Amino acid sequence: MFYHIQKLINPIVSDEPDPAAANALQEGLGGQFGEMRTMMQFLFQSFNFRGDGIPYLDLIQGIGLEEISHVELISKTIAQLLDDAPGYSGDKFDTPGKGGQETLDVGKLAKNPHHFIIGAQGALPVDAAGNPWSGSYVHNHGNLVLDLMDNLVLEATGRVQKSRIYQMSSNKTLRATIAFLIVRDEAHQMAFAKALETLGIDWAKTLPIPKFDSSQYPEVKKLLDAGLHREQYTFRLDSSQMEKIFSGSAPANDGTELITKKEPDNSYDIPVAPERPEEFAPGLDPEMQKLADALNEFKEKTVKDMEKKAGPNPRKKKD
Repeated sequence: MFYHIQKLINPIVSDEPDPAAANALQEGLGGQFGEMRTMMQFLFQSFNFRGDGIPYLDLIQGIGLEEISHVELISKTIAQLLDDAPGYSGDKFDTPGKGGQETLDVGKLAKNPHHFIIGAQGALPVDAAGNPWSGSYVHNHGNLVLDLMDNLVLEATGRVQKSRIYQMSSNKTLRATIAFLIVRDEAHQMAFAKALETLGIDWAKTLPIPKFDSSQYPEVKKLLDAGLHREQYTFRLDSSQMEKIFSGSAPANDGTELITKKEPDNSYDIPVAPERPEEFAPGLDPEMQKLADALNEFKEKTVKDMEKKAGPNPRKKKD
């Protein structure tokens, strides 16, 4: 079973709309080495795991669960980069395009017009070239060592590609999210490398990884200084054996230590996406809006009535 909290794993920084940056970021979402693949690959490996090597199962699954939050974060970031790009300022219940006005003119000039034709200024399950994400990207060999090596390559390649995307735009919205993902990709590299080491495999000789200093990016350095690249989370409500693997000295041999935690220390509010009349999204007409508002008022009143009947909560902390 899985549980969800309406929080983001990293804050989304505000900046100007940038459809070109949004499209570059699509590679990090739906590309062959993007977040959708890491999410699905690690989850399928955990679902199909065989044998009693539970610490390895917990490690793979814990990272897979984190990747769900990465898919959420990068999708919200793409939407933020697209939101209000047309600069339409009409009222909610106006008729967009009335009188022949081109309210979505920016769409035909965008790197991916589907962001405006299909996605209503939101993320799509595609790469930067518009190719649909494919389940054939997912590798689940059924052999633990082979899966761990494959995962290490996947994280290393994703980290390289994200560093290239970082350099494609100075937009603060893009850079804040991509910097966080670069750092977490390094943490996952260390996780799979450590797992291979516990199995007696000298991964550095078997699978040399190109080295580059990502601390040259200020947003990345801030996260590295905070130690985010040496933490891994279980996201488990029950117990986990991940710490049997993700602990001790980091495989990077840089004097740092690996730390397993239940969850990240911080989480962040999800920005509310405004309605986009020019996209007919969500498309509530005035009558439907009244019904929706009435339903919300009814819900709020019901909750208040229930709280009054229940009386004060003895477990609730007083200010």
